[in-house]
Amino acid sequence: MLPALSILDQSTIVSGRDAADAIQETLATARLADRLGYARYWLAEHHNSQSHAGSAPEILISAIAATTRRIRVGSAGVMLPHYSALKVAEQFRALEAVAPGRIDLGVGRAPGSDGRTAFALNPNAAQAADNFPAQIRDLLGWLGEGLPENHPFRMVRASPEVPTRPELWVLGSSDYGAQVAGFFGLPYCFASFITDGQGAEQALSLYRETFQATRGTTPNAAVAVYALAADSRAEAERLFAPRALWRLFRDRGNFPPFPTAEEAEAHPYTEAERARVDRMRERAIIGTGAEVRDRLAAMAAELGVQEVAVLTPCHDKAARARSVTLLAEAFGLQPSLPLAAE
Repeated sequence: MLPALSILDQSTIVSGRDAADAIQETLATARLADRLGYARYWLAEHHNSQSHAGSAPEILISAIAATTRRIRVGSAGVMLPHYSALKVAEQFRALEAVAPGRIDLGVGRAPGSDGRTAFALNPNAAQAADNFPAQIRDLLGWLGEGLPENHPFRMVRASPEVPTRPELWVLGSSDYGAQVAGFFGLPYCFASFITDGQGAEQALSLYRETFQATRGTTPNAAVAVYALAADSRAEAERLFAPRALWRLFRDRGNFPPFPTAEEAEAHPYTEAERARVDRMRERAIIGTGAEVRDRLAAMAAELGVQEVAVLTPCHDKAARARSVTLLAEAFGLQPSLPLAAE
């Protein structure tokens, strides 16, 4: 059985184009995913970055929710230690008013930035990450479950008070988030694209072992992974080369705009870099639509997850749209009618 198929978008800034263009591409890709039948469209959060324009997922969620019909839209995720749990709850309650029953609130503990930026966002950044479980408790309370009797802000109500509420997810790339999700009985998504899959099996096993069905829920796990489909294996490998080069930069702590295929080809790789790229290519989930589908299905079965969210940064807009379309076809997604405005 094939897993549900979703999209994770970092609003990647590419070489030769700016952040505004990245945001516009995100909006267009979300409308395409809605028409093609994808389950969800998730927006990431990054700050002080030359690579990613998605610093405010709640803003993009609002724009996408207002211009799509059926797809769930959410964050992957809001980096909760930067913010007040009350403010996040109110933002996502307002989003529920925009698109009732279609909003996901994915939260994470990592800064999504460098340390200096984390302190600029929250002067208490050094202690904030330790309060992540308490913030989850408060979010649940302000989203409708109520705060504990002795909570100092128990009488504070999160507005707007709307009939539906967002689906709360915990996101992570380590054992910590998995255990938090399990403790609260929440859905969990492992960020496999960050670790190249390392730690996924252990984190997901811990999630299931620690899961407490306090809300009558059952474990609901997903994995977010880099994947790219093209009309041929050769074309997929050509489009993957910029991703590999960008990862080399990332491993050195640099986060430049995403390069072109020509820039990747012209890069003066050292012998060690070429070996690293070869290893990345062997593990990368790339190929034709059918090849990528089979790899994703096998991974989902192996990890026991019900859903896969695909991250596909690509310099070529048309190639990215083609990948999104090929995967939808390979997974047999049911397309909806096009938007009237398009």
